[in-house]
Amino acid sequence: MTDASPALPADFDALKNEILNRKASLPKRLRQVAIFALDHPDDIAFGTVASVSAAAEVQPSTLVRFAQHLGFEGFSSLQELFRDRLRERKPGYDERLSALRHSHEDGPQAILHGFVGAAQRSLDRLASAIDPAAFERAVAILARAETIYLVSKRRSYPIGCYMAYAFGKLGIRHQMAGTAAGLDEDILALASPRDAAFAASFSPYASETINQARSLAARRIPVVSLTDSAFSPLAECSREWFELAEADHAGFRLLSASMAFAMALTVAVAEERQRLLDDPK
Repeated sequence: MTDASPALPADFDALKNEILNRKASLPKRLRQVAIFALDHPDDIAFGTVASVSAAAEVQPSTLVRFAQHLGFEGFSSLQELFRDRLRERKPGYDERLSALRHSHEDGPQAILHGFVGAAQRSLDRLASAIDPAAFERAVAILARAETIYLVSKRRSYPIGCYMAYAFGKLGIRHQMAGTAAGLDEDILALASPRDAAFAASFSPYASETINQARSLAARRIPVVSLTDSAFSPLAECSREWFELAEADHAGFRLLSASMAFAMALTVAVAEERQRLLDDPK
């Protein structure tokens, strides 16, 4: 590094921002490493060049090139930021879940404890995963909308359903895409820039959700989204987006934190709408 070289990222958050700023210009293989690094930071922290390259499906030399592309001498110096992230992180439920797995024999009770532990891990991450300022901006967007359009398919479908139920109880005009009659395009065609949309999709992303969110954004309808990666296609078309990676148990991913986030957003929107009614200024 010369005196004229840009300063290296000081911590994981700065590194993440640097990767996101460069993502459009990254070569294909380096972009593949970037996606893996942000989606699996613990694997980067604990892994070796051989294990990480195998998991990311790239050559070991690609990891070194990725680190050097960001200004680091090599992969090990880049890896230190991922390890620092773990040292600074508040104790989670990983150890508790590990203890549960070792203290219970296989069977229904062990499965129950495994899913409870995974849910606790997801909720523990939620508090630190959501930027308060971004959350307030998202609430403001949805609260000022005449109609809120909800777009969620496949695994994220329950999120939209729950928000639709809550908005209905709270007296907030909304419309959920995904009717039995297959009228999604006709319903979303009614949306105008006076409205807003909330979209949710997790890897592997539902193509229909992505296409509908992009279509709404192209018509200047603000989109707020919930997804699980900074490289999610939803992030590129959303006015505000939130990254929330759920824990899993035995390969089954939960929606514990996502549902908590969705309920918090729904209630916050209702409160903001009431505030605007009481003080229209």
